[in-house]
Amino acid sequence: MPRTIRTLTASEVETLVDWAAGEGWNPGIGDAAAFRTADPDCFIGAFVDGEMVAGISAVAYGTGFGFIGLYICRPDRRGEGHGKAVWDAGMARLGDRIIGLDGVAEQRANYQRMGFVPVYETVRYSGRPAGLPGGSDIRPVMAGDMAGILAYDRKRFPAPREAFLREWLRQPRIALLCGGSAGIAGYGVARRCRGGFKGGP
Repeated sequence: MPRTIRTLTASEVETLVDWAAGEGWNPGIGDAAAFRTADPDCFIGAFVDGEMVAGISAVAYGTGFGFIGLYICRPDRRGEGHGKAVWDAGMARLGDRIIGLDGVAEQRANYQRMGFVPVYETVRYSGRPAGLPGGSDIRPVMAGDMAGILAYDRKRFPAPREAFLREWLRQPRIALLCGGSAGIAGYGVARRCRGGFKGGP
């Protein structure tokens, strides 16, 4: 059974996102479109007999940074080398860039064997927000804020990502920023997911 590795179509990306939901990752609705806007060929799949058996996203942000995500092998095809094959394709695609990833705890040892080191922990909280405090400088992002957001983000993210952010900040996502006369002090996005919303950059 020969294996084929190739870029995924939009419908195949949705299948990969469905797999992520099946793993309990609660992907954001429309997230894949933002990543494809940033890097149209970032989603890669392994296929056997025309069926996708594994997938990964390998998003290139310019020439210096990339990010790995959605690394999943179909449960009934695990242990056959398909996950490793798609991993290798994603890593090859990103070349000599600095590469980041959000790793699940169960795979931490594998990521470390592949040369990655933990640099931060992600903690997931869930609940109902109490609302914004009165008198805060938090307000919705407007079209005129984009240049300031791009400048703010560039100081905090390892590569420019204008195309991604222009898509990421669009409705129906809820994009807010904090800042007054001194400029932008932060921004965030709440986006609908399969279950509830996620907040983040």
